[in-house]
Amino acid sequence: MNAARRTATGLRRFLDLEQQRHWIEGKATPRDADERSESPEQRLKYVARFQKLLGRPQAQDILEILRLYGRNCIPIPRKTERHYWSVSCLPSSPDKPLVRVNASWMELFTIHADGEDIRARFLVHLSDLTTDHSLAQSDVDEEFLESCVATPEDVGYFFPRGEDIFGITVRSAASIRKCLATPRLVRAIRTFNLTHMNRGRNAYQASHCHSLADYLLDD
Repeated sequence: MNAARRTATGLRRFLDLEQQRHWIEGKATPRDADERSESPEQRLKYVARFQKLLGRPQAQDILEILRLYGRNCIPIPRKTERHYWSVSCLPSSPDKPLVRVNASWMELFTIHADGEDIRARFLVHLSDLTTDHSLAQSDVDEEFLESCVATPEDVGYFFPRGEDIFGITVRSAASIRKCLATPRLVRAIRTFNLTHMNRGRNAYQASHCHSLADYLLDD
């Protein structure tokens, strides 16, 4: 690693800005680590929660969607596992999520139960999903959002606190899969994820579930 990368923060330690832009645009897939850095104690810590999740009717959809999310939305995931992103299993939050992906201090992606189906929450930059790339909440590209899901009723949105942050809610596994196959939305997710992975080390390392990460990493 050269001197500039040793002193850089976040993913700039591994990928310069041009490499990051190429990944966002789908022009290149940067080389990942061959091996994962794993803690046996950390894996054991969340085995019981993972087994509980596997007993839920939504388990197979959750694992498949995590695999899609990891493949499409996290750069060099093995090299950055736990230290720059993490996935939590049945985290103890008031909204009772099933799965949550975090980076730095930020939630990136969350899955909840919706009866026997699921619903998801994605966070992106508002300016990536307005009609003119502005920060005006009135300019959300609703037509595009409705095109990302199986039926228009499956998508909603909200405005979290913070500049240029936009929340998308998606109902049904089928619609979540469609979102993760929509190039413009994937680019928006990648951009937001890199913003927060570049801010430094992940604050949620202690809640990382290696068993869930196995699926996100397709191991």
